[in-house]
Amino acid sequence: SETWAGENMYCPACLNNSLDKTKTNKAVLDFTCPNCNEGYQLKSKKSPFGKKVSNSAYQPKIDAIHSGTIPNFTFLQYDSDEWLVKELFIVPSHFMTESIVEKRKPLPQGAKRSGWVGSNILLGNLARDAKIPIVDDGEPLPKETVKKRWKQFEFMQNQTAESRGWLSDILMCVRRINQENFTLKQIYEFEDKLSKLHPKNKHIRAKIRQQLQVLRDKNIIEFIGDGWYQVKSQKKLREG
Repeated sequence: SETWAGENMYCPACLNNSLDKTKTNKAVLDFTCPNCNEGYQLKSKKSPFGKKVSNSAYQPKIDAIHSGTIPNFTFLQYDSDEWLVKELFIVPSHFMTESIVEKRKPLPQGAKRSGWVGSNILLGNLARDAKIPIVDDGEPLPKETVKKRWKQFEFMQNQTAESRGWLSDILMCVRRINQENFTLKQIYEFEDKLSKLHPKNKHIRAKIRQQLQVLRDKNIIEFIGDGWYQVKSQKKLREG
């Protein structure tokens, strides 16, 4: 899978035709774009990726999120019998937030790395916007479609880690409602969940309204009056 990625992967951020294998001994970084310097970590497996994916040490990942050095994560599902990549999608680094990193229990005494604390990536806590497909059911998507999906939320790169986390979580709430039109009241129903994700914030509803305004400003949703919002169509992005 790593060989395939090295020979076939391109950079979705700038559409450079190839990625370089990272030469330095960095466990969290597998490939780097020689044109725009975006970094990528590769996760690959034969079975489909579920809602949770085991990953590297917990605290370094949290530190990388806050320092802005977390890489983009590439998820590749392959068929070893047919030598085929079945699914390939990327979670851009700006969607890698504390809300999707789960702390695992320390390894027990007697284990080779006793006390080591790993992490899980909670793909189930992400909106579909955060998972950019490159290969779907064995078929590659047009590069321009991939680039448009990337560009739509590229503005998040300039936000703080806290702001990225909030926007990603509110977007996830909007997508879970799964309606073209939704109300502010429906988003408020996620208040308890958001309180658990952001325990230090005591003004959850105000934060919800603030993040909905950001989504409006970035043309993701539209306010249509009387507490109602409309999700903008993804059709153009899908068609490329």
